[in-house]
Amino acid sequence: MRESTIARSYAEALFALGERHGQLEQFGSALDLVAASIEREPKLRLFLDTPKVEPAEKKRVLKEALEGRIPPLVLNFLMVVLDKRRQRIIPQISDEYRALLDEHFGRVHAEVTLAREPDEAMEREIAQELSDKLGKTVIPRVHVDPGILGGIVVRYGDRILDGSLRRRLVTLRRRLLDAKLSTTSS
Repeated sequence: MRESTIARSYAEALFALGERHGQLEQFGSALDLVAASIEREPKLRLFLDTPKVEPAEKKRVLKEALEGRIPPLVLNFLMVVLDKRRQRIIPQISDEYRALLDEHFGRVHAEVTLAREPDEAMEREIAQELSDKLGKTVIPRVHVDPGILGGIVVRYGDRILDGSLRRRLVTLRRRLLDAKLSTTSS
């Protein structure tokens, strides 16, 4: 079984637990905290991944570090992850859980490329326009690329909406060349 499939299964289990207890967002935040710590601290990752440290010791250290900082049910979930020796995929479980939350709450993450840096008002306007168009709450991540010349390029999921000036100029050029070829062949 692939790690992403396993991570998704664990995330779904935690999601069902969070839903049952009305703590979906809190569980996600707690899992994000643990995953970020693992990714940010190589010593923590090594400690959790090494087979030289007994699982009971790993559990003791995690309990000491996290008790009172995350919901008890998430801490129990992490103990099960350690029991099953799946601690290596905690960051992937966190990513999958976030995806489930976004799906549940109708949120879409979009990569937005602009030719220049937007101000806050423009970012809010972009988010609102995209939310209206897609019928979901859009969370934009804005990038600047002067190469698009103007306009906007939006990537979400496996879709691309290219409203860049560069694309429009390329399209216009193709039309002009096609028109010129069709008049010369007549």
